[in-house]
Amino acid sequence: MLVNIVKISYKVEMSLIDTHCHLQHFLNDNTLNLVLDRARNTGVSKIITVGTNQDDWASYYELAIKNHDIFYTIGLHPCYVDENWKNNIERSSFYWKCSNPPIALGEIGLDYFHLPKNKIKSEKIKLDQKESFLYQLQIAKVLNCPVVIHSRNSFEDCLNIIDQSGVNWHKIVFHCFSEGAEQIKEILKRGGRASFTGNITYKKNSHLLDAIKTQGYEKLMIETDSPYLAPEPDRKSLNEPCRLRETFDFISKVFDSKNLQLEEVIYSNSRDFYDL
Repeated sequence: MLVNIVKISYKVEMSLIDTHCHLQHFLNDNTLNLVLDRARNTGVSKIITVGTNQDDWASYYELAIKNHDIFYTIGLHPCYVDENWKNNIERSSFYWKCSNPPIALGEIGLDYFHLPKNKIKSEKIKLDQKESFLYQLQIAKVLNCPVVIHSRNSFEDCLNIIDQSGVNWHKIVFHCFSEGAEQIKEILKRGGRASFTGNITYKKNSHLLDAIKTQGYEKLMIETDSPYLAPEPDRKSLNEPCRLRETFDFISKVFDSKNLQLEEVIYSNSRDFYDL
């Protein structure tokens, strides 16, 4: 169970962009205004809230209209893919045509972690996920927009389907990267990039340190994926965009970099990738 532990006692002048979070949780429990205030007080000046299904697309569309520092994406997350996936995706066309369109398509991809134990059902779900993923990538190719990739226990299949789609790899980001150095090399050689979350601070995730060093900071973006994956030392607490600062401080030590210099690089990377 996530417990809300937020320790904020300072205000900073530097600026970060939370490139991936899910604000629906805070909308539902009426804490969003407090959450946004805490984010601003830690220098998180822009937030990208990421759509996963039609239930949150509308909320994020409205939220982005009302807040100039909040941007949104829409996509059908693999865990929401069912037999009606194509009809659900078709409903997203409204948002791409509106006056305040999404800044990216996602998160989309493959998730083999949550598959049922029944092999027949599992294979059917995997097939639906693959078809939905390719279908959405083809939409992204036409739109020529950034694409946010969800990949869990499915890295090779994700690579192959993105290659098959013909999408511009320079528009691709693997969010919440959880693989190692060899996998990130495969992304980089194609022109893509990875984004890192609070789980890089976990003691058993040394492979993520190898991955982030392999990518370097030229393409580096960071995120909270809140309300999930709070950084240490309170990893079991409810995560918020304000805690991006803690992840950034950890990463700055990994690169042995002065905070301001690295922050400027990460901010520019995020702004330019999403054309904010």
